[in-house]
Amino acid sequence: MNDTMTAPSNASTEQQASGSSFYTAMRLLPPLERTAIFAVYAFCREVDDIADVEGIPIPQRQADLDAWRADLAALYAGNPPERTSYLVEPVRRFGLRLDDFLAIVDGMEMDVVETIRAPDYPKLDLYCERVATAVGRLSVCIFGMDEQPGRDLAHHLGRGLQLTNILRDLDEDAAMGRLYMPAEALAAAGIETTDPMAVVNHPKIDAACRWVAAKAHEHYRAADAIMHKRPKGKLRTPRLMSAVYGQILSKMEAAGWAPPRTRAKIGKVALIWTLLRHGLVE
Repeated sequence: MNDTMTAPSNASTEQQASGSSFYTAMRLLPPLERTAIFAVYAFCREVDDIADVEGIPIPQRQADLDAWRADLAALYAGNPPERTSYLVEPVRRFGLRLDDFLAIVDGMEMDVVETIRAPDYPKLDLYCERVATAVGRLSVCIFGMDEQPGRDLAHHLGRGLQLTNILRDLDEDAAMGRLYMPAEALAAAGIETTDPMAVVNHPKIDAACRWVAAKAHEHYRAADAIMHKRPKGKLRTPRLMSAVYGQILSKMEAAGWAPPRTRAKIGKVALIWTLLRHGLVE
């Protein structure tokens, strides 16, 4: 990735996200907020592509991430490089913080500098903090939340969503040589290996996944409790994200994680029902 890359258009970013529950949730926002949230999404996609690209040496990918750090610093110094132009207005209008963008880059770097395999839970929690909760902190600014309830919501909802994604992406991650299942979950289930393919095909993988699922449920409950208090802000989007991903988690629990697995999804009918049941349609 180089400094002359043109910024992604809002239309192309929406097209990339279309068809997903994320897209539906973001469409609940008013136009200005929606444009800003898709700009954050576009940034995340760009740095995530650096972490996931195959065939490029680690030093080059680290250099690409460092280039993003430099460009973000220039953006906040008032001299935005061309490829950051789509972030200028969201940063100005919603007071988005440089530290949160940098935290996302730091999270992607964790995937670059080493192949993550069965991290201990504090390390996994740090990863979630960077790749999910930092995104949440940017998002709650766009939602117009006050700082403390916003940061608390980002903390819990971000972790719940990321842990759910880890459970849903077991096979895809293992195919890339990655294993985000925490060492504590494997130990509790009696799984001694940390080889990704061996773990995801282990007869005790279901027990390990349920250990992680319990953690995710704790975070969803905490996030829902915050939103139940009706803090200031446009909360339809995070309410839908919590409801949909909570359903995905419950669907995985009902099916179990024993191989062979199919990727859990929420169909359009279920999504519409969720919108109606939670009063998210105006």
